[in-house]
Amino acid sequence: MISSPPSPNWPWKRFLLKPQSVTSQATVTTRGHILSTPPPDRPSGPPSSPASSPPSNPPSGRLTRRLLQLYVGLALYGASSALLVEAGLGLEPWGVLHQGLAELTGLTIGVVSIIVGAVVLLLWIPMRQRPGLGTVSNVFVVGIAMDGTLALVPDAHALGIRIPLLVAGILLNGVATGLYIAARFGPGPRDGLMTGLHERTGRSIRLMRTAIEVAVVATGFVLGGTVGVGTVLYALAIGPLAQLFLRVFAVPSASSGGSTIVAAGQPEQAILRG
Repeated sequence: MISSPPSPNWPWKRFLLKPQSVTSQATVTTRGHILSTPPPDRPSGPPSSPASSPPSNPPSGRLTRRLLQLYVGLALYGASSALLVEAGLGLEPWGVLHQGLAELTGLTIGVVSIIVGAVVLLLWIPMRQRPGLGTVSNVFVVGIAMDGTLALVPDAHALGIRIPLLVAGILLNGVATGLYIAARFGPGPRDGLMTGLHERTGRSIRLMRTAIEVAVVATGFVLGGTVGVGTVLYALAIGPLAQLFLRVFAVPSASSGGSTIVAAGQPEQAILRG
């Protein structure tokens, strides 16, 4: 170790290498050659090529797809609920309540669905839930689509027609659920009620959903709503169907480099319409 500068009379001083500036911590000198990583002001990784193709799903196209999925899904949900009404073999839990209130008030089932959705949405306020575009759209689009479909589909009386209507309604409901939830514009008002109660009470999603739907079915049945084999088949089938179509209609996330994030907030926990 040299503690003082060398004497000017050292004959080999001219062979000492002059100090070189260090451009980065990874710079190494070997026999006059400098091997270094790219300087800090240059991005690491392969350089971009002007001939490289643009992303196959740009943000504007992704937003268009999500909006299309949202409104097609909500419209199909209303249509599927109408098919279950026409089948007359049992409705989904909230449909039982809507039908019972329609019988009580004389309003159409679609209008009742809109009113109930708006009332449930008001319950979000004390639970500090934040609605999205899909939440508000759900309230109106489903009810309008339901009444429109009921006006177009003729009454079915033969069992040979009602059974296919029931099966078609459940399948279409699964498709619609996957479409609108995968669009990631916020849960429906009834789903938000379920998750809000889960957050406020600390109880499980499963318990909250079961408690709400049992209360809804019981109230609707007392008021005149239809409970039957269709109600049971819907309860058994909607979970697997929704999970399947959530994957089918998953929209790539802009922040994950093309990975398919289905919906924010664990949508698999809220697969029934809200």
